[in-house]
Amino acid sequence: MFALFKENVRIAMDSIKGQVLRTTLTVLIIAIGITALVGILTFLGALEKTIAGDFASMGANTFNLQRYEFNTRNNRDREKVNPVITYRNVKEFTERFQYPWAKTSVYFTGTSGAEVKFENEKTDPEVTVLGVNENYLDNTGTEIDKGRNFTYFDIENNNHVCLIGSDFTKNLFDTTDPIGQTISIRGVKFKVIGLLESKGATFRNNQDLRVLIPLQTARSMYTLPNINYGISVKVTDKQFLEGAQDEAIITFRNIRGLSPIQENNFGLERSDDLINRISNITSYLYVAAGIISIITIFGSSIALMNIMLVSVTERTREIGVRKALGAKKHTISGQFFLETVIIGQIGGVLGIILGILVGTIAAKILDFQFSLPWLAMSWAVITSFLTAVASGLYPAVKAANQDPIESLRYE
Repeated sequence: MFALFKENVRIAMDSIKGQVLRTTLTVLIIAIGITALVGILTFLGALEKTIAGDFASMGANTFNLQRYEFNTRNNRDREKVNPVITYRNVKEFTERFQYPWAKTSVYFTGTSGAEVKFENEKTDPEVTVLGVNENYLDNTGTEIDKGRNFTYFDIENNNHVCLIGSDFTKNLFDTTDPIGQTISIRGVKFKVIGLLESKGATFRNNQDLRVLIPLQTARSMYTLPNINYGISVKVTDKQFLEGAQDEAIITFRNIRGLSPIQENNFGLERSDDLINRISNITSYLYVAAGIISIITIFGSSIALMNIMLVSVTERTREIGVRKALGAKKHTISGQFFLETVIIGQIGGVLGIILGILVGTIAAKILDFQFSLPWLAMSWAVITSFLTAVASGLYPAVKAANQDPIESLRYE
């Protein structure tokens, strides 16, 4: 049995080598479809990992109070317009919210187009400056690579100290240790006390090109009206999360002066809720990739089947000779079926390589976290095999059912 299988494989390979142009075109047809499938799945995997990683770094025991809920804050057609979270709101919240085992972080974005100077060097005007309190790093899962974090006294005394992102070591401080150096923002000097670990970028939002300064100092520098503040609360254990959320909602409703029958005019989001919503969104994209794979199977199957039917027709006399020498139907059908499967798998392997390459390049351009797409590779192997099976059955059966007398007379 094994000897027969080995012989069929040899015959199939000889046939493939004898029709190089036809085989190449067939392989490319399959590879293009597999490339599209693997490329999309690779890109989606990198996208999901990057976004989920950004939110997961905050931890499952963190929630945010913000102006809108996650699903409405980007909706331009929303009917309800919530007031911004003002400094008075966040100040009252930090004073009233005294839930045990919880730490509160307050922050706001002063600008996303700051120019940072150090001695005779300066950055492009694309640096984000945030005003934060001493709990910001812990609540957002941000680590210190070198130096120290803000202390309570740094914030309360409005010390002119700052924390900088890792990208500053590539331009301003490429040859200098930044710790202890003095930088200038809008003419205000700050002493660098800490260098943040790299967090990368998501959708062009560079987390490593930012400067964190004490909250009150930032308020004195950025005085635009209607600045929207953010509040982040982190509990020491997830079992306290529900209680902390309820207490935070009650406290903030009282601060906003809402009656018991009025709806919240602010949003509350948990980091794990955001991850679940992102997973739901990407699931639709995976469904789209599945539809692409079905189209790939259908299109490639038609092309491969037609080419194999042409091959059966051209080799009719060969089939007659084999049958005259005693070859059985299953031997003839197995020969053509194996040939189809081998062509399909060659196209699948080529498609996997090209798809991973395309997905990796796209992920690299957008600064997503790349990981080896095992799901995409599995789908590609299954898709290429199904394509070969669907395409090879009919030509194999047709070849096996050829009449040996008529086949020998075929010219």
